[in-house]
Amino acid sequence: MEATASAPARWSLVTAVAPIAWGTTYFVTRRYLPADHPLYGAVFRALPAGIVLLALSGRRPHGSLWWKALVLGTLNMGAFFALVYLAAQLLPTSIASTVMATAPVVMMLLAWPLLAERPQVLPAVGAAIGIAGVSVMLLTNATGIDPLGVLASVAAMTMSSIGYILTKKWCPHVDVLALTSWQLIAGGAVLVPVAVAVEGAPPALDGGAVLGFAYISGVATAVAFTAWFTGLRHLSAGTVGLIGLLNPVTGVLLGTLVAGDTLTARQGAGLMLVFLGIVLGQPGVTRAVRARRARRKAVLSGGRTARPPLSGRRTRRPRRPTAR
Repeated sequence: MEATASAPARWSLVTAVAPIAWGTTYFVTRRYLPADHPLYGAVFRALPAGIVLLALSGRRPHGSLWWKALVLGTLNMGAFFALVYLAAQLLPTSIASTVMATAPVVMMLLAWPLLAERPQVLPAVGAAIGIAGVSVMLLTNATGIDPLGVLASVAAMTMSSIGYILTKKWCPHVDVLALTSWQLIAGGAVLVPVAVAVEGAPPALDGGAVLGFAYISGVATAVAFTAWFTGLRHLSAGTVGLIGLLNPVTGVLLGTLVAGDTLTARQGAGLMLVFLGIVLGQPGVTRAVRARRARRKAVLSGGRTARPPLSGRRTRRPRRPTAR
């Protein structure tokens, strides 16, 4: 019983690797990567990671997995990377992260018709609290909001949410390492001709940019997406989406630890709300609440005294025999 109960918690920890790694991408992108090449930025992020994972898995797609990998790679990797890269260059990190924080709600709504995962009360409440926490934490005095950046961030969030749900629906038994590699290669390959046509020659990279892309491709892509799709294999889409709220939390903490930003009381309150929302969405909490309700119901039903059934006619007591 204890092993069964601890399994979801273990998969939640594995899944958390992804948003924590993704939370560092905005900082690395704005600090080290070229600002005017979002398409090449997505290519440099996806293709190396996909090739490494393909070499590790040693498996190629077959049958319908070819076109599924192409569709999923475009939604989850190719278009998503380009849009996130563009949003990171056009928006303050606070706005981009807040828009992406709405992903748990979108994933819950999509999982209902596509995966038959009916939204649960506690995860839904957790999503609302988590989004409120991100808003409290980040939406302070953001200035310079570019409508194109907002559109890019919303499109990235929507496309990736659809892609994650379809990945869970289409490939429930495919090796996670191989599945991740196929999507990364497909997404990067789709973007290559677009990058050449729109941005021309690849940008020249200095030492900082090379190290930045190495980190984003290796850690924030190869490792992170493998952990994310592993979580989708073992947890509900709503639970995985809520764990994704660790993305903006990581961004705030990284700014405090690395960039020297001050963690305000408002940001601290927002962090607490986000953590509360994530906890409410965990399967163990839902099971604990249900078990408590069941015990309470059993206690209440056991304390009631049994009453004889009512009937329309009144029963008569038998007469005692009299001595003669």
